[in-house]
Amino acid sequence: MNLSTPINENTSHQVLANDPDWWRGAVIYQIYPRSFADSTGDGVGDLPGITSKLDYISDLGADAIWISPFMKSPMDDFGYDISDYKDVDPMFGSLDDFGTLIAKSHGLGIRVLIDLVISHTSDQHEWFKESRSNKTNSKADWFVWADPKADGSPPNNWLSIFGGSAWQWDSRRCQYYLHNFLRSQPDLNFHNEDVQLAVLDAARFWLELGVDGFRLDTANFYFHDQKLRDNPPYPDPDSLADVVGVNPYAFQDHKFDKTQPENLQFLERLRAVMNEFPNTTTVGEIGAGHEASEIIAQYTCGDNRLHMAYSFDLLSNTPTASYVRERVTALQDTVKDGWPSWAMSNHDVKRMGSRLPDDVDPQVATPALLALSASLRGSPCIYQGEELGFKEADVALEDLQDPYGIEFWPEFKGRDGCRTPIAWTKDGGFSSGKPWLPMAEDHLEHSVDQQIDDPKSPLRRTAQFLKWRKGQRVLQKGSLVFVDLGQEVLAFERELDGEIVLCVLNLTNDDMKVALGKYGSATLLEGHGFNAELDGETLNLPTWQAAFLKFSKT
Repeated sequence: MNLSTPINENTSHQVLANDPDWWRGAVIYQIYPRSFADSTGDGVGDLPGITSKLDYISDLGADAIWISPFMKSPMDDFGYDISDYKDVDPMFGSLDDFGTLIAKSHGLGIRVLIDLVISHTSDQHEWFKESRSNKTNSKADWFVWADPKADGSPPNNWLSIFGGSAWQWDSRRCQYYLHNFLRSQPDLNFHNEDVQLAVLDAARFWLELGVDGFRLDTANFYFHDQKLRDNPPYPDPDSLADVVGVNPYAFQDHKFDKTQPENLQFLERLRAVMNEFPNTTTVGEIGAGHEASEIIAQYTCGDNRLHMAYSFDLLSNTPTASYVRERVTALQDTVKDGWPSWAMSNHDVKRMGSRLPDDVDPQVATPALLALSASLRGSPCIYQGEELGFKEADVALEDLQDPYGIEFWPEFKGRDGCRTPIAWTKDGGFSSGKPWLPMAEDHLEHSVDQQIDDPKSPLRRTAQFLKWRKGQRVLQKGSLVFVDLGQEVLAFERELDGEIVLCVLNLTNDDMKVALGKYGSATLLEGHGFNAELDGETLNLPTWQAAFLKFSKT
């Protein structure tokens, strides 16, 4: 499937270059392997399926892919519960299949990041099986074990993100073990040196196979407070109205069950391993509520911790001009020299198209929103299907797979709605068998084959923009300063080595006339697929369009 259009010469792919800074501003395409492409007909996507679609990702203009977990797992949390860090689950293929994927990706100039899930394992991992067998075995202290209180209750008030206590009683050891997620996902004890060495060894295994980096799942969850102190209540109760109200997890200020100071020392050890392998990178998922910006700043400062961190700021709320200005400014003011990764959606949140107002068509809005995430200072991450303008699928109770959704149904339906298989054709095209989750009817209407020959489709317009962006280093690595061109206008300067590009976006359903003021001498850049016109010092910007203008201060 070829999305190429004759834009300019710099859209051609090159073999991977020796560039330790490649990740700064790179476009990362997230693949949820269960739902991307199935090569065997069992209804579940796999590694050969991904390999078969790499040309599509290349033509889209991505610089890297991030593949969600495919290591051995009982799949209680669909791969985020790992039972063997050094093998591929047969559901997804083999290590040889992964080698083939790496080789083809690199041949297309695409870097490969994979999920590294090391805060916890599956309860089927051999480490945990040994650890729970008794209190004296060689791995007895590899997980977080604690005695009950005198009345038999859990050792403290810590809660699981998936509901209920974060402690599970184990009848073998007659102790509780910690699980921040499902009870079948016991937390590793990073206070144990042997645990740190083991997970660093797992990282080195995949780096030696050729991966270009890791997306670090729950990167601030590695350490817990050794005193097991109770978490205090959330400091701003009034703000909890914006949180999913069915889950009591949000009512605590998670001071002691995650984000401990020892975490930084471990990240420095991990960075040292990464430095053994040139041109690799890390992007951390930081789930930290009201302190997220401060923690991202700590985790990405200097050159010895994370390369970049995943921001949640655009993963919720409607991305209005005022909201984007407020959140991006707050992050920049705090993070400073650190580097964020921006996304509008991922495998854990409602799709971007369903977070827009009812009167906004995601087929119209998608190119502007993806251009926004790719124009901010940071590295944009595009979740599979976003380039197609997909909305959240409505999955019936009887079809639900996600334990999170099953636990909190019907007020919260879980994550299955954003994880349904990609519609490659109007008939599906994902699998020759029955897909593991039903495919959404409106996704079939907007399938890849329905969009690929339509230059006005979100797929083609996104591809045109991302390819154009490859030639704009200022958009990849430049500084960012917001400018005031009107309350409803989102405008900011990107500057690098004296080159300035003014980015102006209309994120509304109304056409805009933007008075450029001091930018009246700017000239419109072309080739990016958006429509705007200059009328003297006025920029005519239609609904859900963007303009990029070259500007000189002299």
